[in-house]
Amino acid sequence: MASRHPIWVIVAMAFVTTLGWGSASAQLSTNFYSKSCPNVLSTAKSVVQSAVSKERRMGASLLRLFFHDCFVNGCDGSILLDDTSSFQGEKTAGPNQNSVRGYNVIDQIKSKVESACPGVVSCADIVAIAARDSVVLLGGPSWEVKLGRRDARTASLSRANSGVIPPPTSTLSNLISRFKAQGLSTRDMVALSGSHTIGQARCISFRPRIYNDSNIDSSFSKTRQGKCPRTAGSGDNNLSPLDLQSPTAFDNAYFKNLLSNKGLLHSDQELFNGGTTDSLVKTYSNNPKTFNSDFASAMIKMGDIKPLTGSKGEIRKICSKIN
Repeated sequence: MASRHPIWVIVAMAFVTTLGWGSASAQLSTNFYSKSCPNVLSTAKSVVQSAVSKERRMGASLLRLFFHDCFVNGCDGSILLDDTSSFQGEKTAGPNQNSVRGYNVIDQIKSKVESACPGVVSCADIVAIAARDSVVLLGGPSWEVKLGRRDARTASLSRANSGVIPPPTSTLSNLISRFKAQGLSTRDMVALSGSHTIGQARCISFRPRIYNDSNIDSSFSKTRQGKCPRTAGSGDNNLSPLDLQSPTAFDNAYFKNLLSNKGLLHSDQELFNGGTTDSLVKTYSNNPKTFNSDFASAMIKMGDIKPLTGSKGEIRKICSKIN
């Protein structure tokens, strides 16, 4: 039987239906690539495993890469972009230059995934997956990574330099407000700060703390001063572990260190310095299960910061440049 609707009505109805599907599919989900690229998780994991086995610190670097991506215009892979004639990328921003690492690992994952499923998996999602895998490989909790982000077609050096990524000199109120601006609670902020249970920091980041702060264990500060001369410009890039006890194991030792005034960064010790987060630091130092659970929840929330979905952005072929 012939339709009684004129052709333009049928086209309009089809368009509306398509829009409906678009909005439904424009949400992140844990099974986003289950049909389009079913081996993406195992492929990423094997590359991260290889990188972390060669250098344990790389696990911390990949976790930090995700954090520094998400805090600047959302989790959109913008941090991976090199400079172009139309914009300056984020790699040379103050919080990132000579500091953020792991770009090569993301590129390796992308290359392998592109071979299996060309033009399907975003660089932004690969960063999110690599962060989770890194935490698990270093003994931390696992979580199901929500996927379906698309890649930004631009980056912002000025935004990365604007203070949205809290500097190591931050006060507690600055930390709370910076995380709140991203939709993350104070509890999320303290849990995510626990990522400093792995990795290292440069002397330039902790020099003010070890020479000027009074709320620091004296033997701890003396040990750190041995690797970080007082004179600015001298040994700026010398590294020290953020957690002296177990720098390559994801555990709750970071919080125990804070109870003893052994936070390496000023911003670390601010979490336990007579303020509103003291009780939470005590909780995490006594209960690793609570910390692990809260950390996993906060990582999922951080991954939800302003993702590009649907038809926004693109799926980059090479993570360091737009298509």
